[in-house]
Amino acid sequence: MPRIPIVMPQLGESIAEATIIRFNVAVGDTVEADQEIIEVETNKATMCVTTLCGGVIKEVFAEEGVSYAVGSILGTVDATDEEIERTGVSTVREGVSEAKEEQSRHSDEEEENLHFKTEDGGYFEPKDVNPSVTGLPVPAGQKGAHYISPRMRARMNELGLQAADISAIAGSGGGGRVTVEDLEKFLNYISEWPSSPASPMRLAVADAMRRSWTRPLATVGHPVVMDKLLDHRRSQNPKPGLTLYVLRAFAIALAEIPSAAGYLIGEKIVHPKGFDIGCAVQVEAGVMVPVIRHVDTKSVSELSEEYAELVELSRKRRLPESATKGGIATVTNFGTFGLTWATPIPLPNETLILGISAGVKRPVWSEQVNAFIPVTEAELCLTFDHRVIDGGDAGRLLNRVAQLLGEPEKL
Repeated sequence: MPRIPIVMPQLGESIAEATIIRFNVAVGDTVEADQEIIEVETNKATMCVTTLCGGVIKEVFAEEGVSYAVGSILGTVDATDEEIERTGVSTVREGVSEAKEEQSRHSDEEEENLHFKTEDGGYFEPKDVNPSVTGLPVPAGQKGAHYISPRMRARMNELGLQAADISAIAGSGGGGRVTVEDLEKFLNYISEWPSSPASPMRLAVADAMRRSWTRPLATVGHPVVMDKLLDHRRSQNPKPGLTLYVLRAFAIALAEIPSAAGYLIGEKIVHPKGFDIGCAVQVEAGVMVPVIRHVDTKSVSELSEEYAELVELSRKRRLPESATKGGIATVTNFGTFGLTWATPIPLPNETLILGISAGVKRPVWSEQVNAFIPVTEAELCLTFDHRVIDGGDAGRLLNRVAQLLGEPEKL
């Protein structure tokens, strides 16, 4: 009976691989065309691999917890000639057995011991190294500590390490440079420490934050009285989320001052052609940022349904890739965690991120009654790329957002 491949599909234009979470079927199970048979996790969402046609699961090559590149053959389905003709799929030939043997060979290979060739032709084995420190090494801080030699870079590439990953290592080389020997000693030193694998989403967040931090970022804050906004929210049915008010005010302010959301490319500042704003949503092992389109043209009530749907999809890790691209800025409500101040970091492709804190009762002087009165006050925190705008422009933008939040009926 002809065999049809189960192939790791292209799950998004920027996704090169996915990790198998679980199998919903086993060898011998009968499946239908387009049935979701394997759950996989990418750096953006949880998705499913489906069958190309109906039949019986014949072989499964993939393993749970292992990442596979797009196009990898994960298994096969035995299908009838009639089903193949109906669906128009291609059968698997000799490539399947070769793929299976290749995957089996790699899975059986023992992990190579950490070692490298020394300049005198010998080999340095980390297992022979006795750490000379009793605590976690700290950065040396000398001028040369940031230089990474080609030899060190090659070893880091073998281990999949970034420059930030070796910041905890005290360098013994010239000017505090971290050498390969320092790296191997450190790896040996922490080899017995408890550890856990980072999820694809955690790695994606880490990569985004590393790239974001290559820019000079600054944060400014502004207190905003929330009483009128909270009263307006209580009068609505259903009650809009506080994040929606901030999202809407932020978009209006950016539409009035679009240069604040510009992006520096070489000697040009590219200005936004639309005001699509993302909202940070905490999910398991990371954060997702669904993007809401044309926020400046929609009222808070008009945004409510779309916002709720995107948040729900984010928490289920089912957010489509089209809802994660094209944002010019992000709003994050860190007040939901009880925080009263934070320095949020914008995504690498964005210049701005606006956060709002938890509301706190504070006494504020009132000129009308000539006395202190209790109000609910929250902090707006705006982090921005200082290459694009300065503190004055950031302050004006933040003042405008605060002014708009003081008139919630207009949002």
